Amino acid sequence: MDDVVAFRRNVEVKARIDDWESTRARVIAVAGQPIEKVRQRDIFFHTSRGRLKLRQLGPDRGQLIYYERPDATSATTSHYVIYETVAPAALREALRAALAERAVVSKERTLFLVGNTRIHLDRVEELGDFLELEVVLDPTDDEAGGRRTAADLLKRLGIRDDRLLDCAYVDLLADRET
Repeated sequence: MDDVVAFRRNVEVKARIDDWESTRARVIAVAGQPIEKVRQRDIFFHTSRGRLKLRQLGPDRGQLIYYERPDATSATTSHYVIYETVAPAALREALRAALAERAVVSKERTLFLVGNTRIHLDRVEELGDFLELEVVLDPTDDEAGGRRTAADLLKRLGIRDDRLLDCAYVDLLADRET
């Protein structure tokens, strides 16, 4: 019997932040203490559509993540699937042989939770500091409601519209190289 891959959804928005400490203090005021701090290394691969990355979380822990999301400065819906692996190095070699690597994004991520929203404070090598919101949607949740949740949190956190990004970290790295 074939397994059917079910795509999940979330509403995402990303912003550049100028003052790490004051942003962190505002996030703690809204969300409380962080639930996790983790070092992530995302290896992106060339694909004909969407984005495919292998997230290395340790020598025996990784995630293969495929997602499709429009590039926009507003909160947009991302459709994604995650495959957990205990052999990220072997998986990387197989993907490298089949698809070729596009870029590597290394970051330190501090994760907070507010209801169904994941707040990430990211320190991205070569790029700087960022805040990302992911409003996780259940299958029956309305995307417009997720966008309202994101907009409300951005306002509560004092994130201005002119700080919002219209692309992924991998695209920012590519822009630096051109």
